[in-house]
Amino acid sequence: MTTKHQIIVAGCGGMANVWLDYVEQRDNADIVGLVDLNKEVAQKKADQRKLQVPIFTDLATAIKDTEANLVFDVTIPAAHKQIVTTALEAGCNVFGEKPMAESLQDGLEITQISERTSKAYSVMQNRRYLKEIRSLRHFIENNELGKVHTLNVDFYLGPHFGGFREQMEHPLIVDMAIHTFDQARYISNSNAVSVYCHEYNPEGSWYAGNASAICIFEMEDGSVFTFRGSWAAEGLQTSWNGDWHIIGTRGTAKWDGFDHLTTETVKNPDQKAFFKETEKRTISNKWTGNEQHAGCLDEMFLALEENRHAETDCHDNIHSMKMVFAAVESAKKREKVYL
Repeated sequence: MTTKHQIIVAGCGGMANVWLDYVEQRDNADIVGLVDLNKEVAQKKADQRKLQVPIFTDLATAIKDTEANLVFDVTIPAAHKQIVTTALEAGCNVFGEKPMAESLQDGLEITQISERTSKAYSVMQNRRYLKEIRSLRHFIENNELGKVHTLNVDFYLGPHFGGFREQMEHPLIVDMAIHTFDQARYISNSNAVSVYCHEYNPEGSWYAGNASAICIFEMEDGSVFTFRGSWAAEGLQTSWNGDWHIIGTRGTAKWDGFDHLTTETVKNPDQKAFFKETEKRTISNKWTGNEQHAGCLDEMFLALEENRHAETDCHDNIHSMKMVFAAVESAKKREKVYL
């Protein structure tokens, strides 16, 4: 029997449209209510989307009145813990935007609540769901690079967001880098065990907090992942996915964060030469699923229907959260921190 998902959307800002667009494509999911502290914002969203659903300012009331079984949390990060906790305690599963919470302790508490209530909380890590990164992971799993020992990424952009991001203490690390850290975990299939991070706010930055950082992570498989990034970098900008260089014992892969994914591998590992002969190739696409939010949401819904943890369930995503907050701690202490 097909599961019927009765969904409440909490948070009616612009990001809600992405989630609502997705639901329109599913025949086993219905929006049954909208929740926002500003009732007028929620009503405007309902009108824009032609949704004939009740409007609420309180999530607990919304769940009770609609008998929803799933909550989409697309609120601002500061509201995530309250929204997710309320939904889980009320018997709803939750799909939410990253990050899980504004602190590691809050993230750990939410994970414990998910366990206690036996309800799922899956986190949107849409940048795992790109054909290039999925194909790269497949290439590595087939041992095409040998044992991967080094992962480097450069992330340089100059977005002028306005709003809460420009007032955050650690805007790049807390609001954005979790995407890149999560990608590193996905590519390497390994979690971080330590980090040294230098965080700073460059000359000319329009952010109140530190908009730039350099991080060195040691991963549990022995590989090293380095992140160099800034949100106050004008000109010659990278992709939002960063510019990657992955090195293994048999060769190297490069991904520019767009659609350019190439490798150069040793043709004969036993060759005796100053520089061994290599072969350049383009990695072919191995991903047939949806990309970005749709790909991640496909997996979240499928996991619910198969009664298993989603790939980006909170039990997995907490390891990406640990990387974020360990990096912040390292930057503050100016020393290496163990996760």
